Amino acid sequence: MSIAVKSISSANSDTQTTRVVLLNDHDGKVLVLLPANMLLNLVSIWKHSGRHLQPVRGSDATKFFSQSALKAEAGQAQLFLLPVFIDDSLKDSEHFHIVEAYTGLSFEAHASWFKGEVSHCPLGLTPHTIAQHQPNGSDEQVITRAVERFTTLRIQQRLEDTLGLPPLPMSMKRLVELRSDPSAGIDDLVPLIRNDASLAAQVMSWAASPYYAAPGDVHSVEDAVIRVLGFDLVVNLALGVAMGKTLTVSDDTPRDGVPYWRQAVYVAAAAELVCKKMPASIRPVPGFAYLAGLLQNFGYLVLAHLFPPHFALLSRYIEANPHMALEYVEKQVLNVTREQIGAWLLDNWGLPEVVVEAVRHHNDLSYDGVASHEAKLIYIVNRALRSHGLADGPVEDISASLLNELELSQAEVDSIVTSIAENTEELDALVHTIMHSHKALG
Repeated sequence: MSIAVKSISSANSDTQTTRVVLLNDHDGKVLVLLPANMLLNLVSIWKHSGRHLQPVRGSDATKFFSQSALKAEAGQAQLFLLPVFIDDSLKDSEHFHIVEAYTGLSFEAHASWFKGEVSHCPLGLTPHTIAQHQPNGSDEQVITRAVERFTTLRIQQRLEDTLGLPPLPMSMKRLVELRSDPSAGIDDLVPLIRNDASLAAQVMSWAASPYYAAPGDVHSVEDAVIRVLGFDLVVNLALGVAMGKTLTVSDDTPRDGVPYWRQAVYVAAAAELVCKKMPASIRPVPGFAYLAGLLQNFGYLVLAHLFPPHFALLSRYIEANPHMALEYVEKQVLNVTREQIGAWLLDNWGLPEVVVEAVRHHNDLSYDGVASHEAKLIYIVNRALRSHGLADGPVEDISASLLNELELSQAEVDSIVTSIAENTEELDALVHTIMHSHKALG
């Protein structure tokens, strides 16, 4: 389960608030102080310290800053016996309103407390500064520049050929066709499953999952599809596993984060349930909402596949900046976001436009295209799950105007997310069957 961390947006944060970050290496711990609306640039601290300092994992930061001594001024002052690195923008400050992202610890500090080694250097970047240095152009042009910059690959005429990403199996291409065909039904799906032994085994294992609580035993593929799972769920789960099996989850992910498949299933399940609370006149197709939720973080796998060494660096940046929107961290480290690269690949694989667009824009509230409701639905679900530690990313408030646009209430969303939180054991059993199927297919 992830550690819920409150977002600090560049638009509304108090620039006088100072964030404290705990780093360490073999020589010991140091503290970093920088404006709370900034991203800590690890490359800068390495350059100016001459040490390869790394952020401590979130759970360790929580333990450290939750010490009872830090509730009193004397204990707070003791913190600054450690070496302190201070962003240049704060070098003339005498007073600091200190906040710590993982625990919410907040106190007033004075420069006279700094009894250890103190260094001033440029450490922070605002989201605006990061955005100014991003390449322009279409998503494909941005991805191409990132690949050229961070890998030894030479870009060919077709980007997908260069990247060496495996094509979908024929049975999965047929599933994509079924997903895109509004007239397709169970009669089209069951023969396809029967003819693919591994897919049939997956479907049978999903139907036996405690989350779906099938009455009685499941004796056949037809029984699993018709009586337990249904057309939409079978197609969506099969596609999600097929997409995921083309890429492996990196071992060097942000520590204390929600594992990829667990988050995918939580978001998908919640998106489908919240979708059904929307009025019929504006309600997305629940199956598309589920699939968009299942694949909303797919670009994360693609980033890990394309940029292994830099993905490890990205993981450390995310740990050092848990308060900041992930897109800015990814732009700073890789010049491309998971939304851009994930949607691009799903589009190349022929997924329905509404799913591709929802994956691409689910963090962009200004988006007003064909998948506007689907994208905003995923946005809402993701933020609600983050507040329970069931999805990664900073905790951000869901505005009343956004809920009103989708004709949802905060109480409805909270009720569904609470239900997800109370059923994690059953959902994790489904995750286990998906991961088992994933390995069996690999």
